[in-house]
Amino acid sequence: MVPIRDDNPTRTTAYVTYALIILNVLVFIYEASLMGPRLESFFDTWAIVPAELTASLAGSPRYSVAAESITLITSQFLHGGLLHLGGNMLYLWIFGNNVEDEMGHTRFLIFYLLCGVLAGLAQYVFAAGSAVPSLGASGAIAGVMGAYILRYPQARIVALIPIFIIFFTFRVPALLFLGFWFVQQAFYGLASLGAPANIGMESGGIAYWAHAGGFIFGAVLGPIFGLFSTTGNQPVAGDGLSQEETG
Repeated sequence: MVPIRDDNPTRTTAYVTYALIILNVLVFIYEASLMGPRLESFFDTWAIVPAELTASLAGSPRYSVAAESITLITSQFLHGGLLHLGGNMLYLWIFGNNVEDEMGHTRFLIFYLLCGVLAGLAQYVFAAGSAVPSLGASGAIAGVMGAYILRYPQARIVALIPIFIIFFTFRVPALLFLGFWFVQQAFYGLASLGAPANIGMESGGIAYWAHAGGFIFGAVLGPIFGLFSTTGNQPVAGDGLSQEETG
């Protein structure tokens, strides 16, 4: 299932969400201007390299402790390809505005970055010796999704579902859509424990533990950051899973 949008209006303009999307796109454009060794050096400097972070925490950093620690934030604005960027920004576009609407701009920004840091650390725990850079906004966005499912479990997510060669769109409750997403990430994360160097950061693949960890941290931290500061923007539950149209 691919989300297209949600039926969940906001009362304010999501300036931070839009700014984060723009910043991620601009950084990716800069990445695209780099070639070969320059791009590798850029990732090595600004992405999380678990082995280097481990050395930093052990007191023998390659650069400095501060330089290694800052990658927990800078890595959130790096992406490994156009599909990686596009998928992350789509999810941020759909789910970020409502969470920002509840928390307010400043608290949402802090929440977003903190979820990204904690998600990066969650993945780091399972690959502390890896020399493969870890990057992407997905951990922070998973935190946003964790807050969203807690605040809007009955909101309808319009999802695109391919059946053979025909594409259908369905309205799916957020509890079902995001709940399935989380279970999937947790399952693959557990599977990766038995397949080192095949799944996750070790092979430059998908950081499932960052996704699952970010989701949990988002659900836990959301109320602390004012997720339930208002009560008048909760969507009304519909009739469950319903077909909207075909394309």
